Amino acid sequence: MSRRFAPNQARARYDSHSQLHDGGYVSKYQLIPALAAWLVVATVTLPIPASAQGQSDPAALIAAQKTALEKFARMDGVWRGPAWTILPSGEKHNITQTERIGPFLDGSIKVIEGRGYEGDGRVGFNAFGVISYSPETKSYRIRSHAMGRYGDFAIVPTDDGYQWEIPAGPMTIRYTAVIKDGVLKEVGDRIAPGKEPARFFEMALTRIGDSDWPAANAVPAK
Repeated sequence: MSRRFAPNQARARYDSHSQLHDGGYVSKYQLIPALAAWLVVATVTLPIPASAQGQSDPAALIAAQKTALEKFARMDGVWRGPAWTILPSGEKHNITQTERIGPFLDGSIKVIEGRGYEGDGRVGFNAFGVISYSPETKSYRIRSHAMGRYGDFAIVPTDDGYQWEIPAGPMTIRYTAVIKDGVLKEVGDRIAPGKEPARFFEMALTRIGDSDWPAANAVPAK
């Protein structure tokens, strides 16, 4: 998932993007216990408008999300293959890309881990992403984390894959994927006004098996 998480040249564009943040992000985890407690109290005590009661039913929300995420089901499994990206120097850098992808939270989200391996076998990066769906807005988002940065972007399923974009000032970073016959091919293009798209990333991964990640091996009650 290097293309989803600020790979090389695309990463340089992230620094000026308002949705991405460096530093201080991990400290937000300190707020989780207090926030969780507040949410429990709010759920129990705050009145719910009649018009929103159906939408707030957890079972209905999860069912809607699960149905919507089925459009990304072809992504599930373990993948491996060659990939390349253009470095800021203009050099073409080749790696071996792997991904493991699977449903989580009863299929209401899609979880993705990507690893890029250098020629000597070491991991050049390790990235993580979550695809989700909002029944309220009827839209999909991908939340990505890698190399000390994170971002939240719109993603759209297509008939044979998906497409998502990263605004970068006057430029747009666009990723387009096609999944067919056990091959996941994704390309990344920089799109500037008045110019032809410039390709800076491409990968072609072969599906090498199923995966029960991340839902497997949950901690039992006893």
